[in-house]
Amino acid sequence: MPHTPTPRSFGLDADTRALFSQTLDRTAQKVAEDEPALGVEFPHVTAPDGSWITVPASVSAGYTGDAWSHGNWLCGFWVGLLLASHLQTGDARFLTWARERMRLVAQRADDPNTHDIGFIFDSSAIPGYLVTGDAWFAGIAKQAADRLRARLVTTPAGAYIASWGPISDPRGRCSSAIDTMANLPLLYWASHYTDDASYRLAADAHAAMTARAFFRNDDSTYHAVQYDIATGERVRGYTFQGAGDETAWSRGQAWAIYGYTRSALETRNPAYLELAERSARYYLRRLGDRVIPPYDFDATGEDAKIRDTAAAAIVSSALIELGQLHPDASRAQEWHALGVDMLAGLCREGFANEDSHRGLLREGCYSRPHGEGVVSATMFGDFYFVEALCRVLHPGRFRLANAPIAF
Repeated sequence: MPHTPTPRSFGLDADTRALFSQTLDRTAQKVAEDEPALGVEFPHVTAPDGSWITVPASVSAGYTGDAWSHGNWLCGFWVGLLLASHLQTGDARFLTWARERMRLVAQRADDPNTHDIGFIFDSSAIPGYLVTGDAWFAGIAKQAADRLRARLVTTPAGAYIASWGPISDPRGRCSSAIDTMANLPLLYWASHYTDDASYRLAADAHAAMTARAFFRNDDSTYHAVQYDIATGERVRGYTFQGAGDETAWSRGQAWAIYGYTRSALETRNPAYLELAERSARYYLRRLGDRVIPPYDFDATGEDAKIRDTAAAAIVSSALIELGQLHPDASRAQEWHALGVDMLAGLCREGFANEDSHRGLLREGCYSRPHGEGVVSATMFGDFYFVEALCRVLHPGRFRLANAPIAF
């Protein structure tokens, strides 16, 4: 019989383990305190006083005239926090809350206007299925995966998933974003669940085209790319949330690291593993001795002081996973150690332990150009922070514990 690799087991010193466990305990406490007060709305970003600004799950993406709204793409992350809190505490209330919240989020599985359904359901329905084994969660995730797969745009040079807008609208049809790389896990999961390779092939096609179009010569990434649909060539690279079209938006780099780590695992393509590592090395070079990056590595003036804990959380989770799956044991250990050190730094430097701040990570930056959540906790930052903690403390229970890749 063929040898099946088993997941790696990395040691964790007692002090770090205690820090992580205390942080997850406090997370569960804050989540339990906030849940009853939310009604039918979901935390989005925090206001300057530390309270949550909330938005209904039903707010969909779409155009109002020429103005584009992303809608509530963060609602699934709260379900994920409820599930993680159940794993940490064993308290059944969190499962009850997660199921009821999932009923509110489920309506978005038919949203035809955005790639963000990957974020919404990879953070909620997929861990819900893993934690409970309930096929109801899986059915919702599969429904969302069908919508995401349908966003694939084919060109003579390859295919990509259009990020925003109805697929019939030329404004959105010609564009894609680096964020989409972190939406692909929904498609990979669906391929395993249904034994239908078309989901994985769609994700792989997108990863391959993004690899050609989004990376600059120094391994930094564009936030968004406009394609010529007739040829598949890049027309331009640009940004919505970075400091400029040619700057290095730190969260965009984080999405690249996260997405190519998962794509390497799912496709066994060594080029994707190389891209994940190159993206990570660029991020670490620009980060230097800091724990938390600026929202854009090339921001100037006062904006250079704006940090993004969400970017650090995404990278931490990705590096811990990269350590789990890297085929070279010594490099695996290095990546894992970097991810754990980054996570410990976030616990010490970024975690909002105080009652007055309801988010988990202070100083996230949703969008500096739009003046939204500029010095704020963000639901996505809090989720990836908790995902990273669960990768270490609850391996295989919140996310599957992956074995090293065999190319």
